[in-house]
Amino acid sequence: MTKKSVVSERVLVSLENSSFIRAMFEEGIALKKKYGAENVFDFSLGNPENEPPLRVRELIKMYASQDDQGIHKYMPNAGHSDVREKTAAYLSKETGVEYPASNIVMTCGAAGGINVVLKTILNPGDEVVVFAPYFPEYFAYVDNHRGTTVVVPPNPPAFQPDPGSLAAHINPNTKAVIINTPNNPTGVVYSKETLQKIAEVLSTKEKEYGTNIFIISDEPYKKIVFDNQPLTSIPQIYKNTIIVNSYSKSLSLAGERIGYVAVSPLIDGVDMLMHGAIYCNRVLGYVNAPSMFQKVAADAQDESVDVESYKKRRDVFCAMLKELGFELTIPEGAFYLFPKSPIPNDVEFKNIALKHKVIIVPGSGFGCPGYFRIAYCVDMKTIENSKTAFEAIAKEVFQLS
Repeated sequence: MTKKSVVSERVLVSLENSSFIRAMFEEGIALKKKYGAENVFDFSLGNPENEPPLRVRELIKMYASQDDQGIHKYMPNAGHSDVREKTAAYLSKETGVEYPASNIVMTCGAAGGINVVLKTILNPGDEVVVFAPYFPEYFAYVDNHRGTTVVVPPNPPAFQPDPGSLAAHINPNTKAVIINTPNNPTGVVYSKETLQKIAEVLSTKEKEYGTNIFIISDEPYKKIVFDNQPLTSIPQIYKNTIIVNSYSKSLSLAGERIGYVAVSPLIDGVDMLMHGAIYCNRVLGYVNAPSMFQKVAADAQDESVDVESYKKRRDVFCAMLKELGFELTIPEGAFYLFPKSPIPNDVEFKNIALKHKVIIVPGSGFGCPGYFRIAYCVDMKTIENSKTAFEAIAKEVFQLS
């Protein structure tokens, strides 16, 4: 008799398909131990090197040291009432849609927020549409709640989603479309025209099928935008919008797991949706978002990491890669580059880069073979010192191609 695995079959399947991002991050740890961190150029993980802004650090000290008897206790599952009020007020000003505090749920980052939303809205077999290239964890999040992920193929080299292709992937089982702009992994900002066409497609399909199709707008990079690139308020152009945001990137608080869900007040049945989301925040085991960091984030809504420092890194890296012959679209936001692989097999290219102690993530992990992702949220010295390694890589691969 064959002994059964100690983990479930679903988890075994998930492990086999687990994220290239984390796999390469682990590879980087091993290489750094072997060769020394200064000799390894790790561009695998979107883990901001920048420290939080000074104001954020001051708020952390203040809340950690003040004599507030309630700062570390439970609060309502949706979060502190004053935090929800401040978040709603800021979001109303930012989006042009009036959000009441009752439509905000503070969450354990954007990942926690997306899981809360999906548990709230999905029935078994419901479909969630994503645009390739995509953040690969979306698949796990949808699977967590017995949904099915449907992929709209990539549209290189601009990587603006194709509304026509989206329409072909929607059916009566479609419950939501996840939109991520500025985008991970491309750094592309979706244009107003693209988003308006997506909204038109979804509105048409809702009428055709008599269903509700939600846009889940995943927005952790919305404050990291370059060259005065405008961002479109999705709630203004599509009523069934649920925003999920995180302070992990905008305030460099990735390890503190703080974010929120904001449900548009224009959604029919919004009160029941909020009851469901608050309930799901509890029963998923989050209970509530970290108490002290709710307070910190609420008081730092106007703060942001130094976007100019990321722009400088982007410009240096792009110039270096273009000089060496790599093809890439200049990203408009976030802190990722998504160059074309010099050889068709991006996984093989990843292995070639590893030989030179450069850690990248193949585009196949994002549903876009033939490309690779570089996370340039590292110190400038790492980028500059990697040039010799990239020169060696370029010399090898351009001879192969």
